[in-house]
Amino acid sequence: MNLPTTEQPPPGASRSLVTAPPDGTNERPLPSASRVPVAAQPGGHGRRVPLQGRSQETVQRILEAASRLLEKVPLDDLTTSRIAAESDVSIGGLYRFFPDKQAILDAIAVARQKEFEEHIAASFLEDLPRDGRVFFGRMIDAYVDFLDHHPDFRTLVFHRQISPETRRRESQPDTGAAALLKQFMVHYLGMADTAELSLKLRVAIEAGERLLVFAYEQPTPDERALVVEQSKLLLAGYLFPSPTAS
Repeated sequence: MNLPTTEQPPPGASRSLVTAPPDGTNERPLPSASRVPVAAQPGGHGRRVPLQGRSQETVQRILEAASRLLEKVPLDDLTTSRIAAESDVSIGGLYRFFPDKQAILDAIAVARQKEFEEHIAASFLEDLPRDGRVFFGRMIDAYVDFLDHHPDFRTLVFHRQISPETRRRESQPDTGAAALLKQFMVHYLGMADTAELSLKLRVAIEAGERLLVFAYEQPTPDERALVVEQSKLLLAGYLFPSPTAS
């Protein structure tokens, strides 16, 4: 799944999931500062690119501090001053690399999105199902598990704390985990790579995010699981309609 809202394209193309039809979490720290996609982008919210090791270490401390705070304080209490104090960096040092709080939140979101994409690419290459609905269901299950183990990312997603420009970029069907799904649909299932397919993926991404918010609002884990299962059926039927429904 891709990012919901508050643009920097990640360097390089998305990792390929599949190129031809077949023949027959624990929580981790944020990727190192040098791998955070926003850090490598020119003009990303006016953010300065860290080139030296010490600068990259400072950026990493800031991001990890903000990530910890996202897990334990209300969003209204999350300020650049508090992030600076948590990371043991001066407020001036923080502003050397991040012009505002939003730039920090976007950097965390993009880093987590990249981490999820890499997890999907690595784990799904081993055993690709032949059924599109099964593949899609596995992706949703993996995303829910990722949200469970990364409360910082879950907070950003469900409270729509990602900037509109970053959301637009990261929610494109040729970016991130959505690109892996599109590759599966086109190269593995033989679906036509059309503008209509891209639009359907964008609609599914947006609808899926809102349905997951609803799922996490349920009072018990069992009720949440039921909503997730119904959401999978709904979206899989939209993306992979049965021949009789066409």
